[in-house]
Amino acid sequence: QYAPFNYYEGTKLTGYEVDVAEAVAKQLGLKLEWRTAPFDAQVAAVGQDRFDFAIASHGHTEERAKAVDFAAPHYCSGAQIAAKQNGPLTAAALKGKTAGVQIATSYYDAAKKIEGIKDVKTYKADPEAFAALKAKKVDAWISDKFTIMETLNKNTDSGVVTGEQVFVEKVSLIMRKNNKEFMDKVNQALADLTADGTLAKISDKYFKTDITCK
Repeated sequence: QYAPFNYYEGTKLTGYEVDVAEAVAKQLGLKLEWRTAPFDAQVAAVGQDRFDFAIASHGHTEERAKAVDFAAPHYCSGAQIAAKQNGPLTAAALKGKTAGVQIATSYYDAAKKIEGIKDVKTYKADPEAFAALKAKKVDAWISDKFTIMETLNKNTDSGVVTGEQVFVEKVSLIMRKNNKEFMDKVNQALADLTADGTLAKISDKYFKTDITCK
C-alpha cells in the first residue's frame, strides 16, 4: 500500500523496503520469508514473535515504540504537508484547519502538536487520507514526504501540491526487545551495505536520490 516503499507488481511484493530487507538477509546468509501485515498490527506481531523483524514506511507512535527495539536507521525522511494549491501548505496555515493522517503513526503525533490545528482525522492507510483530501473532507494531508511524492507523481491532475516539512525522521527496522545478538548482526549488515554503496543504489532505484541518513 505504500509505493515506492512496499507494493505489489502483480503477485510479486517489491519496493525500497523489500530490497533493503532482502539485502540484509543476503548479507547475513539468512532465508527471508515475507508476510504482509496492517501497519498498526506490526508492533504487536513482532512483540509476540510472529515476525523476527518488521520494516515499514511510517514511524510508529511514541507509545507503540516502547514495545520494540530499533535497529540503526537505514533512511531519513519526515512528515510533509500536502494540500490543494490554495490550501494550508505550512504548519502556521493549518490553524483552524483539519488534517488527515494514517492511524497509529508518528505523523498523527506530529499533526496533533501543530499549534492551532482544529482536528486530525485518522485513516487506515495513506490512499484513504489522500482521497479524503481530494474530496475536501480534510484541508491537508500529512505523511511521509516520499510517499506523498510518489502519490502526486501518479496523480498529476489531483490539484494537490507539497508544502512544508513538519519534522525530520530517521526510520529503522523494528524487532522484539532484548534480542541483542540479532540486533548487532542486523546493524553490522546495515553498516556494511551502507559502506559498499548497496543502500545508496537501492535508494537511487526507487527515488533517483540517496535517502540514507548522512
